[in-house]
Amino acid sequence: MDYLPVFLRIADAPALVAGGGRVAARKIEWLLKAGARVTVVAPQLLPELTARVERGELACLPRPFEPAQLARVRLVVAASDDREVNAAVSRAARERHIPVNVVDAPELSTFIFPAIIDRSPLVVAVSSAGAAPVLARRVRAHIEALLPARLGALARFLGARRAAVAKALGAPARRAFWERIVGGRAASELLAGNEGAAGRAFAAELAAARLAADGAATRVAAGEVYLIGAGPGDPDLLTLRALQLLQQADVILHDRLVPECILERARRDAERIFVGKESGDPAQQSRINTLLVELARAGKRVARLKGGDPFIFGRGGEEAQVLAAHGIPYRVVPGITAALGAAAAAGIPLTHRHLSHSVTLVSGHAALDDTLDWRALARTRQTVVFYMGVAQLPHIVARLRAAGAGAELPAAIVERATLATQRVLRAPLAGIAALALREQVAAPALLIVGEVTAPDARAAPGGILAAVGLEAVA
Repeated sequence: MDYLPVFLRIADAPALVAGGGRVAARKIEWLLKAGARVTVVAPQLLPELTARVERGELACLPRPFEPAQLARVRLVVAASDDREVNAAVSRAARERHIPVNVVDAPELSTFIFPAIIDRSPLVVAVSSAGAAPVLARRVRAHIEALLPARLGALARFLGARRAAVAKALGAPARRAFWERIVGGRAASELLAGNEGAAGRAFAAELAAARLAADGAATRVAAGEVYLIGAGPGDPDLLTLRALQLLQQADVILHDRLVPECILERARRDAERIFVGKESGDPAQQSRINTLLVELARAGKRVARLKGGDPFIFGRGGEEAQVLAAHGIPYRVVPGITAALGAAAAAGIPLTHRHLSHSVTLVSGHAALDDTLDWRALARTRQTVVFYMGVAQLPHIVARLRAAGAGAELPAAIVERATLATQRVLRAPLAGIAALALREQVAAPALLIVGEVTAPDARAAPGGILAAVGLEAVA
């Protein structure tokens, strides 16, 4: 280890920065955030630094660096464009035993600036000891993606309650209590922005812990459920919130639309339960609802992971109703629904100024539903997306044609959208079912109907495009 990782408290401490350019401005920004009293030494300053001097945010010595300027300084940064000046600053600071950082010169520095993730008061620093700063920044970006934006608020919330916990619980019980809090409902509510609910959950947990410590009662901590949209299949299309909760969940309930590459993003020791529905088994949803309630009541954090978005043909609304009826706390994490993911992956604009003014999402299972307004679905200058429509494809086409849709209306099928095995098949409406049969299209796949699906729709200068011949694109 080339450097000892430490966090310096420099609030109200005098710091000096030699240099008035862009690099110096970045270092000054961090020093000011940490509360340092900064003096910048440079004959010329960037306009933004001049503005800060005028606002009184930092002092300025508009002349070249001199060692005498280091009197009473606690920290030094050399960030000028002149190597000789930077070397002189380093030499003068080290002679006076003042910590010094020279930008892009670790051999002249006694400390370095790491790549920083700021969730104050929680701060994470990543360093490559100056050897590979770009790599350090890349690692920081990966870590930052896993850390909720409100993590600092959680740290402040917990810090404000440390004294109360120390008073209520003895040392042996405190660690276990904090572990439950950080991984439990109070933290989850706070990270979601529900500070009132977080406070109530914390108070209930502390009261239960106090009773348990006195031997008066034992209690299983309340669990919760996350209804998470996994998106169309590509794991890189998971939302940050979905990824964070997958890392937190104790149990994951998933179906066949969630590929293994997404399940691999979950916590390694989380229990996985497959709850995919088989065709003709309407009772499976009832079993899923019961399982969600039972697991949450056992104190588990349960992720109900669904392809696409949980509230678009995902039964998420039904599950939310069941959880609410049983008093189980839950939260919904939206995902990129299949229509959006498939269209983007296939290069199909769902709306287009010249071709489509609206989008309608329809369940393919409704192909035999007489209550649907098929005449409205058959109109031109719109886009209609049928989910789960492969099995009913001939019926869907027949219904649209009977309602007035033209035989040459462009259509497309997107199979296994966003995955490496994705296929896009295009044909006029009258021929799309035959093409799907010939190409042996299998679920998951979407049918998209409308002028926007024509292969040259993206290049259209305006108006409705003529349909093209049968085409299969692997």
